[in-house]
Amino acid sequence: MTRAVLVAGIGNLFLGDDGFGPEVVRRLATDPGPPLPGGVRVVDYGIRGMHLAYDLLDGYDALVLVDAYPGGGAPGELTVLEVGPDDLGAGEFDAHGMNPVSVLANLGQLGGTLPLTHVVGCTPADVEEGIGLTEAVAAAVPEAVAEVRALVRRLSAAGPPPTPESAPAPVPARTRRS
Repeated sequence: MTRAVLVAGIGNLFLGDDGFGPEVVRRLATDPGPPLPGGVRVVDYGIRGMHLAYDLLDGYDALVLVDAYPGGGAPGELTVLEVGPDDLGAGEFDAHGMNPVSVLANLGQLGGTLPLTHVVGCTPADVEEGIGLTEAVAAAVPEAVAEVRALVRRLSAAGPPPTPESAPAPVPARTRRS
């Protein structure tokens, strides 16, 4: 049995480096590398938070969010971390926007549960109005594609999804400079 994994590119293409997530999933879809495992769905959600929330109600075993991540590092630095319900807190859900923390935190109100969730984020250099990634963030896209591929292979490996009692210890955040 393989796990159902959703890879979600999120971000606003019209705000410079905020378009990192959509660019990574676009590259995943056109990458000539080996195909992703069965049960993996790759979607560019842009700023459609409600769409992501409703898709998560389909019962995915794992979620990989790809987004600009203001982790405080140098522009282009990748961060990979695991996110659980305790990391989300609360946030007001906006049906017309994309605040990933709010979308995930309010999933229970829609009748869903948060699947095993990882974030592959990139520190942006510029999120002002404008189309296109800065040089530092564009240079991080191929490494992010490789990181998502590796994460998806691991998450979709055979076996039932972990239960809270059998779940492995949380993955500590890792950062890399591109």
